[in-house]
Amino acid sequence: MDRMIYVAMTGAREALRSHTAASHNVANVGTVGFRAVQERLASAPVAGQGYQTRVNAVDLPGGISTLPGTAQQTGRELDVAIQGDGWLAVQDADGREAYTRAGNLRINANGVLETAAGHAVLGSGGPITIPPYQSLYIGSEGQVSVVGLGQPAQALAEVGRLKLVTLDASRLQARGDGLYALPDGEVAPADASVRVTSGQLESSNVNATEALVRMIELTRHYEMQVRAMSAAEDADSAAARLLRLNG
Repeated sequence: MDRMIYVAMTGAREALRSHTAASHNVANVGTVGFRAVQERLASAPVAGQGYQTRVNAVDLPGGISTLPGTAQQTGRELDVAIQGDGWLAVQDADGREAYTRAGNLRINANGVLETAAGHAVLGSGGPITIPPYQSLYIGSEGQVSVVGLGQPAQALAEVGRLKLVTLDASRLQARGDGLYALPDGEVAPADASVRVTSGQLESSNVNATEALVRMIELTRHYEMQVRAMSAAEDADSAAARLLRLNG
């Protein structure tokens, strides 16, 4: 019966891992610019001597969903929706470059342009700093321009440009801080073809209904595997009793 227990155990383990990913998606239904984490399961025979009587359930890398979220009109000058496959480059807490689709930006007390999560937005020369201004405009190519305090409206000056990049979603790695990164700390070059729309935000691309149904499916799958382990244990106990009687 150990074979039945082994198969059920690995199935329950991977169902639990997949449930964690699905729960993460549901928790981020309302997160600006969030991309759903995809999970996949497969069966893999366990190599060894003799017949291949055991099959291991494995969790394959699923990557990140490339479906765009819905554009929401906000009218706020510091909100930007990134178009197509583009990403916004930011600086994480360790000073490394990472990427996000969340365009709800703000200016901190030091004048640094940052995301709502507090990550500094990168330009061509590092984090973008905004001087005191009376009006601000973010252009479609990511240029950040301001009219300084006391300046006429036509005195619009560019103070920085968002570093916008194009990334292969299959290589992206989701991080625990809401950011995404390339393998081995790789840094993507700026892509001048990426465009943004000011006054809009991209919503999460998670389909709440589908994600909840997936969570229910995985919960039932986990329960089924646990019942299979219990049935294997009962059968093993019954076989042991029969052997004692025959002995």
